[in-house]
Amino acid sequence: MINLFQPQVGAEELNAIADVFEDRWLGHGPRTKAFEAAFAAHLGVGAEHVVFLNSGTAGLFLALESLDLAQGDEVVLPSLSFVAAANAVLTTGATPVFCDVDGRTLNPTAEDVERALTPRTRAVVVLHYGGYPGEVARIARMCRERGIALVEDAACSVASRVDGRAVGTFGDLAMWSFDAMKVLVTGDGGMIYVKDAERAARVRRLAYHGLVQPSGFGYAKVSSRWWELDVPEPGRRVIGNDLTAAIGAVQLRRLPELVGRRREIVGLYDRELAGVEGLLLPPPLPDGHESTYYFYWVQMDPQIRDTVASDLLAAGIYTTFRYAPLHKVPAYAHRARTAPALPGSDWAAGRTLCLPLHPGLSDADVLTVAAALRKAVADRSGRTQEGRTA
Repeated sequence: MINLFQPQVGAEELNAIADVFEDRWLGHGPRTKAFEAAFAAHLGVGAEHVVFLNSGTAGLFLALESLDLAQGDEVVLPSLSFVAAANAVLTTGATPVFCDVDGRTLNPTAEDVERALTPRTRAVVVLHYGGYPGEVARIARMCRERGIALVEDAACSVASRVDGRAVGTFGDLAMWSFDAMKVLVTGDGGMIYVKDAERAARVRRLAYHGLVQPSGFGYAKVSSRWWELDVPEPGRRVIGNDLTAAIGAVQLRRLPELVGRRREIVGLYDRELAGVEGLLLPPPLPDGHESTYYFYWVQMDPQIRDTVASDLLAAGIYTTFRYAPLHKVPAYAHRARTAPALPGSDWAAGRTLCLPLHPGLSDADVLTVAAALRKAVADRSGRTQEGRTA
């Protein structure tokens, strides 16, 4: 099977794990702090503004929780998002409001977001689809002008930039995912960025039981009774650890290599699929935009999309569509609000297919996928045409 995703880990990561074992401290400690500092430098921010977590989902929940939302408040987010974003909003008591996206980029435009705003809007959550930054700069400017918090779901965008500025640093908060399917992997893990220093300190407390000063090995002795606790508000335990941080530090050093190979694969797909009748490729990046190239998506007649996916699966090629429109998920039907019409989301949801994209693919693998896709589209388009003229 040619997989959609595949983590790229090897001897360097194993050696880093061995070093952690040798030190006999696997929990939250010095390697976690070092990884946070290195990732902050990658973003161009201070280390006190980032916290390493056990998942990107934890970052979304913490981000929304830190905004002190309540029942009656609204949070705008694109319908084409992962379920974690909607779940994070709902746990605060606020109402998710699903907005539209551009059908070709699958990112919301500033106008899509603006149409969903009301006087009750307290926050906007934007996803950078497939690692493509989208109109984040315009959306951030609009949110600042209106006094609305912006949360960037940068789960797929660890290396994305706009005019040299890291995606994730345009808004008030952001999170990245490092799970086993992402570009930078730690097995499970994530990072949260918080622009405001006071809120960042609060998020760090909330991520570790609400403790002002954790006690135990690796922490400074703060009094003669260091075991006593100071918990101004309850939190949970969603921090990362030195074992996963050690993997993350290696992956961060390798990030240019990993993204570079992804870029090469995207170029190969572009070349091999150019001009295929009935097939749309990802639109080109605007000037100044850099992508992490997490997804490579193609779009086709909705009457053949599912059968093309089945043909590729039968040929040993796994594809998928991400993300299913949340405004059609039954669990949110009575707890969310949807903009009057989402034509871009509906258009994209019926036509889009994500192809395998990871550095483990050889050029031969990419050529195999492209050839199989060309054949499937041609075959299915021909049958559809025959059916229409019969």
